[in-house]
Amino acid sequence: MFHFKKDFACLLAALLLCVLSACGTADVEVDPSAAPSASTVQGSSAQAAEPSSDAQPESSSGAEQKEEQPSYGLFAEGYAAAKEKLDTMTLEEKVAQMFLFRCPAENALDAVQKYQPGGFMLFARDFDGKTAEQVRAELNSYQQASEIPMLLAVDEEGGTVVRVSRNPALAEKPFRSPQAVFQSGGMEGITEDTLQKIKLLQSLGINANFAPDADVSTNPSDFIYARTFGKGGRETADFVKTSVLAYNSQQMACTLKHFPGYGNNVDTHTGVAVDQRTYETFEQTDFLPFAAGIEAGAPMVLVSHNIVECMDPDRPASLSSQVHEVLRDKLGFTGLILTDDLSMEAIPLYTDGENPCHAAVLAGNDLLLSSNIEADYHALLTAVQDGTVSEERLNESVLRILAMKYSTAYDLERNVE
Repeated sequence: MFHFKKDFACLLAALLLCVLSACGTADVEVDPSAAPSASTVQGSSAQAAEPSSDAQPESSSGAEQKEEQPSYGLFAEGYAAAKEKLDTMTLEEKVAQMFLFRCPAENALDAVQKYQPGGFMLFARDFDGKTAEQVRAELNSYQQASEIPMLLAVDEEGGTVVRVSRNPALAEKPFRSPQAVFQSGGMEGITEDTLQKIKLLQSLGINANFAPDADVSTNPSDFIYARTFGKGGRETADFVKTSVLAYNSQQMACTLKHFPGYGNNVDTHTGVAVDQRTYETFEQTDFLPFAAGIEAGAPMVLVSHNIVECMDPDRPASLSSQVHEVLRDKLGFTGLILTDDLSMEAIPLYTDGENPCHAAVLAGNDLLLSSNIEADYHALLTAVQDGTVSEERLNESVLRILAMKYSTAYDLERNVE
């Protein structure tokens, strides 16, 4: 009996201790970072291998970890292939991807083979006097000579700016201005007109249009008026949204221009334009069409050469990091930012003839529109080689360019038979 009681007492004490321990455990908070799970450790290792320098906070769950990954925005699906390609490229190849060269009047194919540029900007001279078959053959030859799909872009706004449809061998008649199209057909007319533009351009092998014009102008005496929708900010925003949706529906890259809004400024093709309007004016009017186009999914925004004093009184918008910060941070744009042509008089006059390419890249541009192929290419290459522009900064833009090109949202490998 004595041993039975002793054993029973010990068993009872053990049971009581277990109950007390369980109750105590329920009241203790567990630190999830004290013992990370295997999935958390693996996630941290994967992040360390990524090109992004943004450190990701530790997380105790896979779901939270996934939510904290950086978002690449418009071209998210293309970044994996873009990173893989970027890792194989030479410095010279990366520099070339940042240029949208004006298509040379002669030996254009040689330029593609030599430089492997990001793309060509095509002008009226590239279409005048040619048949559709000739244009298709030329553009196809450029694509086939390029290791990476080229942007083959054009200004086909309608009205006063028609590079392609002015040639009667390519179109029955030139496209009308957005103002004229809207007056006769409303927004449905804008959609139909845009789809007709896309059909013509894509049939020739063109994969990007520098339209719609998102500038707000209601004064016929303004330099930019004839190229705009000719109405206020909200109406222009509707026009831009309608246009962008039409382009996206056909996998055609479009471009909003001329950020942050041209207003009543003089022609920067011939001189420096200084915009003295208040920031509130831009917020209430000029930004509205750009915001609408960005929300609709426009992949590219072109920045003007105007000096906009309320954002940066010292530099043209195309060379201003402050203007680019507004576009990225305030309007949330994640696509490609382009300069207007760097040979336009506003830039050489501002830079005293010094090559502007490194300043354009440091400001935040991804693609540089250039009419001076050899000089601009070597100027940027030298700037990266001597550290004026870091290779990290170069890689940021090249990665974004490649991600767009590898995104299935745009048919950039279009070869037309």
